[in-house]
Amino acid sequence: MPSVSVRYIVTDLDAAIAFYTAHLGFTVGMHPAPTFAMLARGDLRLLLSVPSGQGGGGQPMPGGRRPAPGGWSRFQLEVSDLAAVVETLRRAGVRFRSDPVELFEPAARIAGEADAAESRTG
Repeated sequence: MPSVSVRYIVTDLDAAIAFYTAHLGFTVGMHPAPTFAMLARGDLRLLLSVPSGQGGGGQPMPGGRRPAPGGWSRFQLEVSDLAAVVETLRRAGVRFRSDPVELFEPAARIAGEADAAESRTG
């Protein structure tokens, strides 16, 4: 499966790297500049950029508008125990904008488990 890349704008790159690696299981793929790092977790590449005039994802738009962190960007991570992960993050001082949303299991996994169960009983 090919990897998926998500660009995320941050103001403090070192703090963002520390957060994603310490609390969410990412590893640093590269950190070639003070305004950019690429983190990885499975097939997800998280491209962290600090707004700057140095090019890349943090550069201003042609009209002059500058990227800024804290928007409504989201990405989802699959975890085996959402309540435990949330509790660990809260103990570490992470603030949530809202209560976490528990999503469903991917349909392919549910279908695969149903097929496996049917083959055992059928």
